[in-house]
Amino acid sequence: MRTKLSIVLLSMALSSSLMAQEGLDEGERFIGLEVGASTIQANTGGIFGENDVEGTNAEFGVRIGAQNEDWRTLIALNYFDNKDSDQNYERGLLGFDYYLLTSEFNSASFKPYLGVHGGYMNYESTLKDEDGFFYGGQAGFTLDVTKEIDVDVAYRYSLGDMDEVDHIGNFALGVNYLY
Repeated sequence: MRTKLSIVLLSMALSSSLMAQEGLDEGERFIGLEVGASTIQANTGGIFGENDVEGTNAEFGVRIGAQNEDWRTLIALNYFDNKDSDQNYERGLLGFDYYLLTSEFNSASFKPYLGVHGGYMNYESTLKDEDGFFYGGQAGFTLDVTKEIDVDVAYRYSLGDMDEVDHIGNFALGVNYLY
């Protein structure tokens, strides 16, 4: 399971970094951290079989990507662990965002976006352990704080092909270093 997840994530990272090297100027690539509040609706198994549980907790991650004036490509690796609802997951996400417009506020650039994402995740509970693909949509905005730093606020909604996981909703705050 973890081997499959590692292979998929490594492949995503290598393909994105190779594409990012071609035709990008300085300041169009980024690396960053994200933290958010996630809610997962899934079947944890339980003693008597079906036990549909919704768990909410913090999700942490790292991100790397490339962007231009109109588009952004993002790879994020996230971890979620909720001891109260006995659920955790690790996921690798590949996202594509389209910037709707750019507004300037006192030398800060505000850019709302819409996007899609997909990836691979490993979901675990006491009696469940499964891997699978997921997909979804996202909306948010970026705010350039300085020439090298921007802040990203997003909401992601994900569905998957796994038997036990119904959906994941995630509010995320990311801080990116542009290089």
